Parts: sequence; C-alpha cells; structure tokens
Amino acid sequence: MNQHRVQDMMQLMASRIDAIADHISDQEVSAFISELLNAKRIYVMGAGRSGLVAKAFAMRLMHLGMTSYVVGETITPALQKGDLIVVLSGSGKTKTIIEIVQTAKEIGGRICLITSNPDSSIGKIAVSTVMIENYRDNIPDESREYDTRQMLGEHRSFAPLGTLFETAAMTFCDAVISRLMEITQTDESELKGRHANIE
Repeated sequence: MNQHRVQDMMQLMASRIDAIADHISDQEVSAFISELLNAKRIYVMGAGRSGLVAKAFAMRLMHLGMTSYVVGETITPALQKGDLIVVLSGSGKTKTIIEIVQTAKEIGGRICLITSNPDSSIGKIAVSTVMIENYRDNIPDESREYDTRQMLGEHRSFAPLGTLFETAAMTFCDAVISRLMEITQTDESELKGRHANIE
C-alpha cells in the first residue's frame, strides 16, 4: 500500500473545500445570517462529529456576544417560541436529531439546517437551509484531481465517513462568524474578553 504525505492530503482536502465554497448559495447564506442576527437565543446541535462542529460554532457565537446553547448539555435552558435552533447534519436523516427538531418545531422554534441533503425531513421544516456538498464535486485543478485518483484509487475516499462535510461545515461556520464580526462591527479584542478564563 502506498504511503502519502499528510501535507498532501491536507492540500487535497483544501482543494475540495474550495470547490464546495464555490457552490454555496449567496441567498442561503444571507438568509441564515439574517436568522442568526434576529434571534434572541440560538441553540446549536448535531450528532457525532457534526455535534463537535456544532459545539465549536456555539462557542464562537457566545464569543461574539450572542446568547447560544448546545442542545443536550445539562445547563441548556428550555427552548421557547421564537428561539432559533441550528442543526448540522450531513444526511439530514439522523433519527435522534429529527425527533428533537420536530419537538422544537412544535414548541415554536425556528429551524436552520446546514446539510448536504436539503430535501430531507429536517430540510422540509427548516426556515433556512444552507447546502454544503458532500460528494465529489468539480475540481478547478484537473491535474490535482488526476493526482488524487492516482494516489488513492478511483473508488477510495481520502476523507472517510463524512469527514469532508464536517470539515467544510467547520470552515463555513468560522467564515459566518467572521462575517458576523463585520456586520456587528465587533473587534477581536471583544471576543477575547468573553473567552474562558478559568480553564
């Protein structure tokens, strides 16, 4: 089995994320940012690795001065009508997530979904959906795509078990925070002031 440099694998992932970014809708992003800015309280959730991305996003929203919570944490308060719940789910089909989202909808929560499957049951009840591709996309550099196939084999994924969605979602969420900083004219020093100081 061939051995490959970690740095090369990073560059291949970066090229895929670059292609994914080119296909994200400006309208979807604008609608999502509008929901975030208009929300009094933001709840964020996801399962597995998507849940870790969700936690990181919730933390950055808090640093930005927004009221944010992670669904499932012991100190998370009850959802109320009008609260926003941001769901990260590549498939949009995770049963435990669907059940929570349906309950949130019944309470009167507004659902935002970051996904690769906007036609999922969650997507159908979301007020805002941002689609992040989770499959082989058009790569601007065809020679790099050829190198990928040569290195890894035609049918072998270099980013196993949804890694590319989660990595792209993490990058997207960080970029959203950067955009929110611009809109709210928040300085990085303000974020540092809200960073944990008793760890």
